[in-house]
Amino acid sequence: MLKRILQSLLTVMTLFVAGSIQAQTPAFPGAEGFGRYTTGGRGGTVYHVTTLEDTGTQGSLRWACNQEGTRTIVFDVSGTIHLKSELRLRHENVTIAGQTAPGDGICIADYPFVISTDNVIIRFIRFRLGNKEVANHEGDGLGGMDLENIIIDHCSVSWSIDECLSVYGSKNLTVQWCIASQSLREAGHSKGRHGYGGNWGGSGASYHHNLIAHHDSRTPRLGPRPSTQTDERMDMRNNVIYNWHGEGCYGGEAMNVNIVNNYYKPGPATDGTTKQQRIAKIGIRTTDYCTEDDGSWNEWQPTWHKWGTFYVNGNVNPAQPNVTQDNWTYGIYNQFDDNSKLDNMLTDEAKEEMRLDAPITFTNVTTHSAEDAYERVLEYAGASLRRDWVDELIVNDTRNGQATCTGTKSNIPGIIDSQDDLKQAFTDAGDDWSAWPELASEPAPTDTDQDGMPDEWEDANGLDKNNAADGATIGADGYSNLEKYMNSLVQDIMDGGNEGGTMLSGNEEYDGEGGGDEPSQSVVYVLDNTTYTTSSADGYTWNFNNGFSVSNEAGKAYGKESGTDLVKYSAEQFTINIPEGKKVTKVSFYGYNKYADKDSYIAELNGLEYGETYYVFPAKDNDQAVYRTHDIELATPAEGSMTFTIKGKQCALKISLYTDISTGISDITVERKPTGKIYNLQGMEVKEPLRPGIYIRDGKKFIKR
Repeated sequence: MLKRILQSLLTVMTLFVAGSIQAQTPAFPGAEGFGRYTTGGRGGTVYHVTTLEDTGTQGSLRWACNQEGTRTIVFDVSGTIHLKSELRLRHENVTIAGQTAPGDGICIADYPFVISTDNVIIRFIRFRLGNKEVANHEGDGLGGMDLENIIIDHCSVSWSIDECLSVYGSKNLTVQWCIASQSLREAGHSKGRHGYGGNWGGSGASYHHNLIAHHDSRTPRLGPRPSTQTDERMDMRNNVIYNWHGEGCYGGEAMNVNIVNNYYKPGPATDGTTKQQRIAKIGIRTTDYCTEDDGSWNEWQPTWHKWGTFYVNGNVNPAQPNVTQDNWTYGIYNQFDDNSKLDNMLTDEAKEEMRLDAPITFTNVTTHSAEDAYERVLEYAGASLRRDWVDELIVNDTRNGQATCTGTKSNIPGIIDSQDDLKQAFTDAGDDWSAWPELASEPAPTDTDQDGMPDEWEDANGLDKNNAADGATIGADGYSNLEKYMNSLVQDIMDGGNEGGTMLSGNEEYDGEGGGDEPSQSVVYVLDNTTYTTSSADGYTWNFNNGFSVSNEAGKAYGKESGTDLVKYSAEQFTINIPEGKKVTKVSFYGYNKYADKDSYIAELNGLEYGETYYVFPAKDNDQAVYRTHDIELATPAEGSMTFTIKGKQCALKISLYTDISTGISDITVERKPTGKIYNLQGMEVKEPLRPGIYIRDGKKFIKR
């Protein structure tokens, strides 16, 4: 009964979040899961990559990534870009369209590519790291965490020194139709052996139709982040997992996870019956994990001794038919660590409560049976517009249950130690052999106005090849003309992958045709340099064209951050003055800390105080701004005015104010010291000390200030 109550609470809260989203356009046809409404660079500036050299000058990928503003990055060349240092994507609202490369496509090599900003679409790119530069980094192949609105589609990631594909700990995230293969086990990492597939998780995170092959462990690691640990909602379905060696899939501490219709295929490195039967080894945050050496709590205290909840169904293991028939007994319950390592928290009651009878809320994923997904993933996953020989080898190994290559140090079949171990696959490899496939380039199609659309395509579709503005024009279907062109390049792949599947959604959404209640409308007001109008005579009140204003009593005049649309806010308290008739229900802060010597953070909002680890704007990294977005739901709507306080150093920020969202939940009662059993908004029991926020007791919400 308690389990059903908690599940209902989780569903209600997720529907509340979904209710604030109007009917929207997916990132592209075939974009699914929680990240499907990511807009990326839609309607923005187009930047052309014209060289494979990592110079940072115009025409290079690094130059395009470092641009600010809404933008789409297209490619006029194919081949491998050997990075000279880590490439960190820092500025929001970007689409990287690998499918536009003329020829065999794009590969990024030698140094990590890291997503450090929000609203990002990445499609049809290869990330093949290698350990040539292990003395200079120990990074992931493709990484990103603590983000919002991200979708990774049809990418291939391999040869990581740490994890291959670790995009996690984020809100509204999808990783779909990717291949993560051959992480390096003994590649020179300072901590020794690695070889990890990736960390997965987030506050609304979908991972579907991916191939994870030839890893020592973390296939995947169900990994909560401190920023999302009390709101971990992850849907993992239709993935193919092959030839894991060590822990395989494990973790899930205090997470809420669907594990549905995945295909687990043990390989020659998957030794031992128990390991071969594994779906996931579920863990818990122990006292040792949640405390410092002096006994004080660390950042993991909110999920101390809390089991996650899991819906596990329809998973197939062709080598272990018992698992296929009974996912829970063999794939989950038989996999736990010894109870002494779990603080003796594993009880029969805990086992019952962690097992859900129905999935947690998920959203819009074309779902196949595990067997059908196996065939679809092997056919279409990865950078499959033109597959290179590395992906072909991985797919063939998976299909045939073999390991073409063996680690020269580890001597484990399929688990390699260096990209150079792939030389075993060639009988005629010379001294100049390179693991990175040669990706042939073709002449880029003529694009007179440089709007990203070839002249021939514009002519065929009634556009003006001499007018760059028409690429950004958005049609009735919600897509820009440029997006329509880019989508057309790979639509057969998207359609082929989804063929035969059923679109499933774990909640009821408005489809515009009576398929559900129309969501309540939300209006967002932005306070930045584009909406700023005037200041008061003394300069301490700043007026914006939407009726809002910001004032302070610290003598701080309005200041625009140079080169951006952001506004400078010192480490002081500010008051946002709200026009009559409007109620603010959520505030989003986007921007960065202007200084390198100290972190900044939101210390107070609308009277609620927050600690220095919650809503942080990190100090500059090597003089580079570290952008962050922090969304904060207000415990009670703000009318008339509200305050916010920054501590640390001056920040450059864009503030977005969300108004008039109807929750559909009963009125909040305000109490400062609740007693009895308390749950967070995800239905998980929590214990004091409580951080400021909204909690549930006896079916009603209350505020902890």
